[in-house]
Amino acid sequence: MPVIEDPCEFILRETRIKPVPHAEEISLHVADEAMELWQKTEEELGELGLPPPFWAFAWAGGQGLARYILDTPELVAGKAVLDFACGSGLVGIAAMKAGARSCHAVDIDPFALEATRLNASLNGVDLTRQAADITSEPLPDVDVVFCGDVFYDKQMAEKVVGFVDRLNAADISVFVGDPGRSYLPRERLVELADYSVKVIGALEDNEIKRTRIYRVRET
Repeated sequence: MPVIEDPCEFILRETRIKPVPHAEEISLHVADEAMELWQKTEEELGELGLPPPFWAFAWAGGQGLARYILDTPELVAGKAVLDFACGSGLVGIAAMKAGARSCHAVDIDPFALEATRLNASLNGVDLTRQAADITSEPLPDVDVVFCGDVFYDKQMAEKVVGFVDRLNAADISVFVGDPGRSYLPRERLVELADYSVKVIGALEDNEIKRTRIYRVRET
């Protein structure tokens, strides 16, 4: 199967640098056209049915979390942070800008990790990165975990809920950003804030998504 010669070159070629609509202190390498980039990714990899390039967009849940972190720096100041399913790295970048001691960004997509590296460099922060599904692995050595827009799929949501329950039992704080995805476990969450977030209409059912920030309830 053909492989993209250099993920970095592909990302730089297919994206533009733009400020995040709901967190303009941060800029990202983002795509202009969602479907066009998805098609190019499939063609370059020689494989159909690939997941969308989540790393190429500032999703509503991540934008909401980034705004909340930047406006509430005491949430992360001096702490070790995990950006779970990091995508573009937006949430981790916000945490570092708000004074986090460190941030570990995790995603199963190696393109997301490369995009995170490029975006972190663009914004003058350093993140460690890991391409893995950590939901069933030993818990990370962190103080705070952020989950931006991760409850869009039933199988994914079930994995995340189990992971979040283990984090909660270990007294690791967990925060969620979500624009009303189908599998959000609302009964486990305490709402902290809500925002109207501008997104790409081709990816969503609206160009403005009401996005809420939650803390996972203590057990």
